[in-house]
Amino acid sequence: MIAKTARSGPKTALITGGTDGLGRAAAILFAERGYRVFAAGRNHERITAIDQVARERKVSLEAIELDVCDNGSVERGVAEVERRAGPVDILVNNAGIAIAAAMEEISLADLHKQFETNIFGVMRMTQRVLPEMRRRRRGRIINMSSISGKIAVPITGAYAASKHALEAISDALRLELYPFGIYVVLIEPGYIPTSMNRNAAELSSVYATNALKSPYAGVYQGFMQSWEKTRNTAKDRPEDCARVILRAAEETPPRARYAVTKRAKVGIVARRLLSDRAFDKTLKNQLGLDELREKLREQSREHLPGAATAE
Repeated sequence: MIAKTARSGPKTALITGGTDGLGRAAAILFAERGYRVFAAGRNHERITAIDQVARERKVSLEAIELDVCDNGSVERGVAEVERRAGPVDILVNNAGIAIAAAMEEISLADLHKQFETNIFGVMRMTQRVLPEMRRRRRGRIINMSSISGKIAVPITGAYAASKHALEAISDALRLELYPFGIYVVLIEPGYIPTSMNRNAAELSSVYATNALKSPYAGVYQGFMQSWEKTRNTAKDRPEDCARVILRAAEETPPRARYAVTKRAKVGIVARRLLSDRAFDKTLKNQLGLDELREKLREQSREHLPGAATAE
């Protein structure tokens, strides 16, 4: 099946962060499905690699250099897509980063960096393609959220905050654009092994290095133990998520949200059904926070005899 527009030729899909991870898997799948795909990225080696994939598989897949954090780069990149293929029919806002740190310790510069890519980058791309979509009364914006868009756990607060914001923006856009025939969809994956996790480790390295000296050392430790368990039990792959993104692009009307991975589906339902107290209890058990609290209380008694215990 070839995805076509009312105009002659295949639909044009632009995927940010499209040269690696979930974006790369989606770009290849969309191209194999018959879309004319532009995979946007910043890394020249990955751009070259995906161009090679396109040649080998003989699909309409082109890589372009585009930095969602740069106004000029966004303008040049989208203009180049329009020059080669016409207006964008489907925009997949997939580019994103994650910085792991306790909220007291994360620098404001890193917090800004988190939002610059995950929120302002999304808005740069979306605002650039929307005028033409509105003019044509059709189009689709697919935003890559996360289970973190619904659930915030210790050490992931900055990343979760950006995804919570993305959910709010998408909810507003979905209704604002409804009269114009434009659909806005959220994809909410759980953990899927990609290079983003390696990039996150690099971006968070200063906090990881200082974790043992941090007053939140025990919280970091509980998070890392839980994270390792999640990594070791992960079964989904980028191609699994790509199939859901394709479904979101083709179902009409699409659902507002598509959860990906069993863990994400269970977590999202649990967050909706459980009270804050019950959900917090689950996370405290998972991260060993009750044991940590008792340990810190004991240390306070040893070093500050007679000190009052806060409840």
